[in-house]
Amino acid sequence: MSGRHFLQIPGPTNVPDQILRAIDAPTMDHRGPGFAALTRHILERLPQIFKTSQPVVIYPASGTGAWEAALVNCLSANDRILMCETGQFASLWFKLAEKLGLNPELISTDWRHGTDASAIEARLIDDTAHDIKAVCVVHNETSTGVTSHIKAVREAIDRAGHPALLMVDTISSLASIDYRHDEWGVDVTVAGSQKGLMLPPGLSFNAISAKALAAAKRASLPKAYWGWDDILNANTAGHFPYTPSTNLLYGLKVALDMLLEEGLENVFIRHARHAEATREAVRHWGLEILCLDASEYSNSLTAVLMPDGHDADQFRKTVLDHFDMSLGNGLGRLAGKVFRIGHLGDFNDLMLAGTLSGVEMGLKIAGVPHQTGGVQAALDALSSSATAR
Repeated sequence: MSGRHFLQIPGPTNVPDQILRAIDAPTMDHRGPGFAALTRHILERLPQIFKTSQPVVIYPASGTGAWEAALVNCLSANDRILMCETGQFASLWFKLAEKLGLNPELISTDWRHGTDASAIEARLIDDTAHDIKAVCVVHNETSTGVTSHIKAVREAIDRAGHPALLMVDTISSLASIDYRHDEWGVDVTVAGSQKGLMLPPGLSFNAISAKALAAAKRASLPKAYWGWDDILNANTAGHFPYTPSTNLLYGLKVALDMLLEEGLENVFIRHARHAEATREAVRHWGLEILCLDASEYSNSLTAVLMPDGHDADQFRKTVLDHFDMSLGNGLGRLAGKVFRIGHLGDFNDLMLAGTLSGVEMGLKIAGVPHQTGGVQAALDALSSSATAR
């Protein structure tokens, strides 16, 4: 097809031209002084995105690697951890914990709500022996479009008077939805490069509190590549204890500069505008947003339930075949039941208008029952919010 492909899955996201040009530069000597200067530039700015004054470790890995790093650095074999099944990715983190020889305990949900802080508090109060060593929560569940309230989770842990570490997955929320590592008392924040940071997949991150660093000195799960100590020591000289993803780091420098130039608060406002305009379109179409609590709506993506008798994957195929646009599929128990509209990263009003136009035209071609005019409802919402600014 002519024109550019619309990649509207909730990650990997569109990579801005400035970042593509940076990645395209010749690879430099990763032991030389030029690379050390690049690393220092990144490590000075990266914590600002997490809103932390603590160190952030960078891995050449996907977000799954950062999940593993968080666990193996802080925990020992058979340690009990409390996890919340808010969607497919929370479930995968749970399974990874089992494979590592940990003893994860799961608080289930209907996948339409976020983490229940009161359930966490009750369980921790019951744990008088403090056997639970960590609480693991996904901030923004990419499979469902539901955001959990991390501040409330921190407050629940504190009310219970429990010493458990708090670990949070921000893979689809960092640099898209307001997140505060230090203020919310998070001990390990997990993140990836391919969503709000606007990079290709290949980098992942752990932001680490002083409490987590202390726990790492006692932890005995095997680790080598994932160990924080060697990385933090090498970082002091601007280097890494392994061959880093040099060209992705070129891109990360530019991404950080772009985000900080726009201002994180402006980035969050932009994402909120696009998310609400998308939800206006979905409501006007007469379709159902998967997330049931408006206070937990995701500003990174919107998961939309298909009407009974209509398959979400067939609809997505229709949109791809006719308009060269990729929408996110349903994962796990939501397979075939939802499609997901990504509206995060390098994104603006006109891109959203094109995305929603493709969805509305696809609904008509696929014969999905809906009311027309959803795109106009979104445009009206965008115009109103632009005026308000």
